[in-house]
Amino acid sequence: MNRRSSPLAWALLIPTLTVLSIFVLYPALQSFLLSFQDVEPFSKRSFFIGFENYKVLLNSPDYWQNIKVTFFFLLMTVIPGLVVSLTVAVLLDANPFFQNAFRTLFLLPVAISSSMAAMLWIFIYNPTAGFLNYTLAILGVHGPNWLADPNYALCAVAVATVWKEVGFNVIFFLAGLTAIPTELKEAAELDGASGWQTFRHVTLPLLSPTLFFVSVVSVINSLQSFGQIHILTTGGPMGETTTLVYSLYRDAFVKFRTGLASSEAVVLFLLIMMATVFQFRMAKKRIHYG
Repeated sequence: MNRRSSPLAWALLIPTLTVLSIFVLYPALQSFLLSFQDVEPFSKRSFFIGFENYKVLLNSPDYWQNIKVTFFFLLMTVIPGLVVSLTVAVLLDANPFFQNAFRTLFLLPVAISSSMAAMLWIFIYNPTAGFLNYTLAILGVHGPNWLADPNYALCAVAVATVWKEVGFNVIFFLAGLTAIPTELKEAAELDGASGWQTFRHVTLPLLSPTLFFVSVVSVINSLQSFGQIHILTTGGPMGETTTLVYSLYRDAFVKFRTGLASSEAVVLFLLIMMATVFQFRMAKKRIHYG
């Protein structure tokens, strides 16, 4: 950067840096400091207790169960979400005539709020009058109480989450597919490659930067999922949908254990950072930029 332009660049960055410092860096630092304290509810009194909050988490079977639930929820949302959205994007890219209509259709779930989406799925999952069990009854199958059965609740929330996020992924995949030169696909077809071979050896490698970006964002969003869990199951039944974020919320705003909740926030941040670093390292040799 030109030295004479540096002061101007910093001057232009000051408003953004100020906002980030007030609303991101300062709360994050406060949360980190609170994780080493025992805070009395409804008062400003706090006591330094070192790593006691972290010891409570590590010795808590419920917290390890929450980590397990979060991991399974991650698998149930990220992998199906990527597969479904990539499939939809490829089909739309092959049929440009339908792109505008279907792009709007898949974007509708993204446009509505998480609370509205969750309310819609409550009606779908209703055990007596819901559309899903009504359809199963026509087929002669007795549907369960999806949101109250420990065997189905997490899967039901995952399906609602994938439905809500798939349109976001489709838009990015469509943009990535559009950027791939058609000449490369035509050359592969002239060489006798089948549709699957063309997709595997031409489309997928060139789409890898987009796939990597979408996967990183999907993992982070999955680890931070809260709204749909809170409205659909409130962490139940029997804790089967209590993820790390929901456990953090419950300890902070229901039980008012601020110090413990802050330590959970720190652990969640570390897990998200580790997952992101892992993805970057795994994808380092597999991304092709043209």
